Amino acid sequence: MKLISWNVNGLRACVKKGFLDFLSAESPDCCCLQETKMQPDQADIDLGDYWEYWNAAEKKGYSGTAIFSKTEPVHVTYDINDPAHVGEGRCITAEFPAFYLVTVYTPNSKEELARLPYRMEWDDAFRAYVMELDKGKPVVICGDMNVAHQEIDLKNPKSNRKNPGFSDEEREKMTKLLSSGFTDTFRYLNPDLTGAYSWWSYRFNARKNNAGWRIDYFLVSDRLRDKIKDARILSDVYGSDHCPVLLDLDI
Repeated sequence: MKLISWNVNGLRACVKKGFLDFLSAESPDCCCLQETKMQPDQADIDLGDYWEYWNAAEKKGYSGTAIFSKTEPVHVTYDINDPAHVGEGRCITAEFPAFYLVTVYTPNSKEELARLPYRMEWDDAFRAYVMELDKGKPVVICGDMNVAHQEIDLKNPKSNRKNPGFSDEEREKMTKLLSSGFTDTFRYLNPDLTGAYSWWSYRFNARKNNAGWRIDYFLVSDRLRDKIKDARILSDVYGSDHCPVLLDLDI
């Protein structure tokens, strides 16, 4: 099963930059998006035979997630079953016979870590949510998780320590999530690969110089490790400040 996840940083803009051509060429079984920044009725986007599921933020032009699937899920739910974390369109869960697919756009802790307390609450609530799902059947989590977990996951770790996305607190929450029964598929297959990033600032020619961060992930329940066929970062695909990430599962 071929899965793709992409923070498109505005789907309407990404469509103008070739998103539909990319989707047609890759033809994934499921495509999960983050930061769609739109209501589903704001643009006429022909997705062909894909089933569409949208979770738009209440604030227009902000956040938002989507799942496009060639197969109709058994069931689809929105958000993370916690009334403290609704309204920003940050999560969709599609249940399939063999697993749950969760797409997530984790809150950014903002400059000077202004939103870090909320981010910590979110991380705890999200971990509890996916752990509960995992009791029923395996879980595949994908999305922009807004954290570079280890120093290998960004170009300049020393100068970025304590910055949003590389604070000790955020990294510790990712460690705790993985320790709760989940595997970082890319690092599982590429434990020592450097220079592998999925997001680059628009400033300072960051992408040209590959001064990036790996903050987009596919995580799977540990019991799916032997089902991982491929996990890649599609860094040659443009259209956003993020690039897509891919997971191929034998499931």
